[in-house]
Amino acid sequence: MNGDVVLGLMIPFAGTALGSACVFLMKKELGALVQKALTGFASGVMVAASIWSLLIPAMDQTEDMGKLSFLPAFIGFWLGILFLLLLDSVIPHLHMNAEKAEGPKAKLRKTTMMVLAVTLHNIPEGMAVGVVYAGFLSGNTTITSGGALALAIGIAIQNFPEGAIISMPLRAAGRSKGKAFRDGVLSGAVEPVGALLTILAAGTIIPAMPYLLSFAAGAMMYVVVEELIPEMSSGEHSNIGVVMFAVGFTLMMALDVALG
Repeated sequence: MNGDVVLGLMIPFAGTALGSACVFLMKKELGALVQKALTGFASGVMVAASIWSLLIPAMDQTEDMGKLSFLPAFIGFWLGILFLLLLDSVIPHLHMNAEKAEGPKAKLRKTTMMVLAVTLHNIPEGMAVGVVYAGFLSGNTTITSGGALALAIGIAIQNFPEGAIISMPLRAAGRSKGKAFRDGVLSGAVEPVGALLTILAAGTIIPAMPYLLSFAAGAMMYVVVEELIPEMSSGEHSNIGVVMFAVGFTLMMALDVALG
């Protein structure tokens, strides 16, 4: 595996770590309006990445199927949705600003379940970066090094606010700055691990690449619709989440087209 790929896999993780470091620079918990803005931005990036970096390349790879070229993307997308639905039901976790935990009952601290929620959220992002780099390494002409880098940068940009969103509430809940930073960083550690495992798996089943690309897209869309959009719309009405969704969406779209 060449150095460019290793760098690409670590870029999203670096975004989470830098965001988590905000706990050393900010004295107060993030305000509700700021959290909505950051969540909206992350949603926009993930939706655009799902379309331009994953679903469109998946269908481009099966264009020889004619009118049925959508079928592998359709199947893979639904498998991704069902996979996250399964994880959502078997891993105890607590979404931001929620009072009741999801998944099986477990005697875990609130802060631990908050970290698990973000970790669960990061799994499809790591898979997305991994499968795109796997496509590039396989010599697939529909996936360029620039396109893979664009996805890694886009995920890193939206991971920055996510790191802050997890570390700051942990600090407010009583964790020391060091432990809040550590937990924020660990929540993102699943991304490079998931990306590497995806590359190793995809290397043995290259014909399944369209399914894997759309699988990652479905998993990310599940996170957006099930978790992020409700969070950016909760509480007192505000349009900031929608505006920042548009900012994140257009930024990721521009990155993918410009670098891809």
